[in-house]
Amino acid sequence: MKQFFKMFFASFLAMIVMSVIVFGLTVGLIAALASDAGEDGKEVAANSVLRIEMSKVIHEIGETNPFAAFGGLAYSPGLYDIIKAIETAKTDKNVKGIFIKMDMTPNGWATLQQLRQALVAFKASKKFIYAYGEVAPQKSYYLASVADSIFLNPVGFTELNGLSSELPFFKGTLQKLEIEPEIFYAGKFKSATEPFREEKMSEPNRKQISDLQEDIWTEFTTAVASHSKVSAATVDGWAQTGAIQFPEDALRNKLIDGLAYIDQVEDIIRLKLDKKKDDKKKDDEKINYVELDEYTSTVKRKRKMKDGRIAVLLAEGSITDGQKNEDFEIASEDFVAQIRKIRKNDKIKAVVLRVNSPGGSALASEVILRELQLLRAKKPIIVSMGDVAASGGYYIACQADSIFALPNTITGSIGVFTMLFNAEKMLQNKLGITFDEVKNAPYADFPTVTRALTAEEGRRMQAMVDTIYQTFMRRVATARRMETAMVDSIAQGRVWSGTDAL
Repeated sequence: MKQFFKMFFASFLAMIVMSVIVFGLTVGLIAALASDAGEDGKEVAANSVLRIEMSKVIHEIGETNPFAAFGGLAYSPGLYDIIKAIETAKTDKNVKGIFIKMDMTPNGWATLQQLRQALVAFKASKKFIYAYGEVAPQKSYYLASVADSIFLNPVGFTELNGLSSELPFFKGTLQKLEIEPEIFYAGKFKSATEPFREEKMSEPNRKQISDLQEDIWTEFTTAVASHSKVSAATVDGWAQTGAIQFPEDALRNKLIDGLAYIDQVEDIIRLKLDKKKDDKKKDDEKINYVELDEYTSTVKRKRKMKDGRIAVLLAEGSITDGQKNEDFEIASEDFVAQIRKIRKNDKIKAVVLRVNSPGGSALASEVILRELQLLRAKKPIIVSMGDVAASGGYYIACQADSIFALPNTITGSIGVFTMLFNAEKMLQNKLGITFDEVKNAPYADFPTVTRALTAEEGRRMQAMVDTIYQTFMRRVATARRMETAMVDSIAQGRVWSGTDAL
């Protein structure tokens, strides 16, 4: 018994000591997180240069980093924050210019277009914008074309090749697997199901992709021409002939202003800042770079909320039913809760709905639209479209007071589809699985993947799709003051650039 109590109290003491240690670590972690969060809002040093890294993903919505204590910022800004930051830098006496680091970029054309517009406005301040890259892909160069000077590594990579869209098709794969797709759609341009029912693009799909490329290419060549001081037709000619292959080609055609290494570019920036050439022994000779993420946090912290405010409601990602399962998703239940909160807030006088969504669930889109209708009865709603506001993304946007897009926005896709897969042959022939059933009504097992749909079941599926399509068109016709027949003529599941949509 004595040995038992000895072991018990020893274990009990060890538990107490471990609890104290864990508690201390937890408090330390929380303090570190708080410290890092505070660091995000620090003041910008005098004579600073705002640095924009093209390789970073830019979402519409900013993200909070719960692991900031282990490295990184507590807040990663969204596009709205970044645009506000560039606007602020225009009049910030401590920010003397902007440095763009060109690289492969994952961001969409409309996102880059909006950033470029903000940088064009920044140039009115007479502050400098320089761009440099070891590589200069087309998308990255599009943004950099706003710069006063563009520099490329002497052995770097550049391109001016035009636009290409390549789609995979799985019809042959499904045939080999003995899986039969059962597809129902409304709209001859509704191409989401083509990879499962065709071996190549349909002519309507090829046309809509070609037209989209043409509008984006026009924006691109116009931007490039403005920097190179040539015509857009000349820029297009370079792509048609493959004239830009090496950095020297870019320099000769004035796409860039110099071949230089990063240290040489920084020497140019130092001279612009009235600094001497780099001397590592003198701290005051170093360039005070402020990262875009850090600067947006400073601007965000200083932003003041007032009565009579405008709410910015961000809708980014696929539209889904119920509650959110992913960070960038428009889940109907969660999104409706946001809308209702705004509707009940008397300090909010108007709403900007920012949409960056390829669509998703038709039912979720209808649920969200209904709540937006109730909101609009109390406050004006203005829609701003990002990279894409198509299908369900257009559905939730269509009944706003006004809709604005960027020229490179992909929108429209007013159409509907649904798709099932009949796996009966695959399961039987490849896995030896068969099915049998008992049912007390003809449609009790409808729909199913264990057998082919009957002709009547197929008609029911198509009727459901057609009904949703007609509802979609009526929503658009009512909101845009158009005849349904007119909507149908420009709907059919077709996507449009912002330019053509206007």
